[in-house]
Amino acid sequence: MPTPAAPAGQPSAHAPAGQRPAHAPVGPAASVGPSAPVGPSAPVGPAAPDGPAASVGPSAPAGPVASVGPVVLAPDPLDELADRLDALVAVAVHPDEIAAILESDGMTDDHIRLTYGRVDSFALAEELYARTERRHPDPEAPVAGPWHTGLAGCLLRGLVFALPGLAYVLGAPLLAGGPGRYGLPPGSVPLFAGAVTGWVWNQSLAHRAYTWLGLGDRRAALRALLTGAPSGALAGAAVAVAAAGPGEGAAALFGAGQALYLAAATVLLVLGRERALLVGLSPLAGVVPALGYDLPGGLRVALLLLSLTASTLFAALVLRPGPGRQGRGRGGPPFAHSFPYGLFGLGSGLLVLYAGADAVIALSLSMGPAEWLLHRFRGAGLTRLRLLTTAYEFRRAVTAVLARCLGGYLAVLSVLTVTAALLWPGAAAVSAARVGSVLLVGAVLWLGLLLQAFGAVSSAAAVCLLAAVAQALAPAAGPFAAGAAAAVLCVLTCVLLVRPTAHRC
Repeated sequence: MPTPAAPAGQPSAHAPAGQRPAHAPVGPAASVGPSAPVGPSAPVGPAAPDGPAASVGPSAPAGPVASVGPVVLAPDPLDELADRLDALVAVAVHPDEIAAILESDGMTDDHIRLTYGRVDSFALAEELYARTERRHPDPEAPVAGPWHTGLAGCLLRGLVFALPGLAYVLGAPLLAGGPGRYGLPPGSVPLFAGAVTGWVWNQSLAHRAYTWLGLGDRRAALRALLTGAPSGALAGAAVAVAAAGPGEGAAALFGAGQALYLAAATVLLVLGRERALLVGLSPLAGVVPALGYDLPGGLRVALLLLSLTASTLFAALVLRPGPGRQGRGRGGPPFAHSFPYGLFGLGSGLLVLYAGADAVIALSLSMGPAEWLLHRFRGAGLTRLRLLTTAYEFRRAVTAVLARCLGGYLAVLSVLTVTAALLWPGAAAVSAARVGSVLLVGAVLWLGLLLQAFGAVSSAAAVCLLAAVAQALAPAAGPFAAGAAAAVLCVLTCVLLVRPTAHRC
């Protein structure tokens, strides 16, 4: 800190000798001019308390002035904090972002009150936000990453999501021999039980493996898949066999194969081997002649077994190098964190099944464009986070992007729904009510996947499960249940995802 200047009318004790005023005392005692009457009784120092005042002539200077040392002020800790967080504060669009940074830095309210004299982290964040100029960098070119994927890859994933539905077309005549239960077609109960088990298990397994990949530990992800995929296949097969009734042996075997396929597909999709899965599903193209001709049962079984064997073999080859022993000591994500993803898979799967066979094909094919639009929304949010300077502008821009992405997905789904209804044998007639009900289910799926991508999976799973239960209890009220679920998820999305803090990586 610079030393404060001496008060006016007083000489500075630290000025150089050549710059002292002419009347400033040089020695320890003042130099008195010749006209100063200094007698033997004249006091030299200050006057005694009880004695007369000293007689001093007009040219006699006053007594020496006590020197004052430099005043040094302690540095303001808020200045140091502002300098340290300058780069982060300058790009923040709301003080809440800065408060989150302070809390993640371990600053408690007590520490903030003692060190910075502010009430809490929000008050400190507001002051930092006010004193720092906004400096948003120019948007960078998108880099290759999870939020800048290509449309072709997403469409390929949508295709491999839909192709397994052809297996049920090939296998339908094999399952028609047994009696139906609970008002369902023959063989539906074991297939349904095995599928539900597979959805819950493999969604949870996929989340755990993706978490390991996000942590940069591919060996741990391989180890999780190598352990979890066979266990899931065994669990799904066991549930399908246990749920089979009299005369449903073929359905139980089909359910066991379904469980094995779900495990293999999970491995290949998590590890990005969609093309290998597409090759494994290619024998199901035999369903095309089956639409016009009655294929022999042996040929149907052969096509199904060939597709299942190829998919399982490709998954085994991907895992063949072995997980090794690296990273075995790491804690890893807790198992409980993956369970809500399984529940979301259960709820969304039940909603899709209730929509009908042609709607299942349309919704499965739409998952490719849906995934691409999810990436577009995420990338657009990050771009606007760099460009915009206020929270209001960010909320308005993100809401517009959300509306465009959801509208684009529903437009694609409507085209796929009409096409599937026209081409699928035995599908319900195309009507505005039919298309509208499928679009409501599609909105629930897309908004749920969006919330899941931002970590709000528990809310999405709860809404989807409640809608599925309501549809199971009252099938006629299915569109109303889906509409209510879509409305709730839309509100949750608008509340949670328009905040800048939700888009921080």
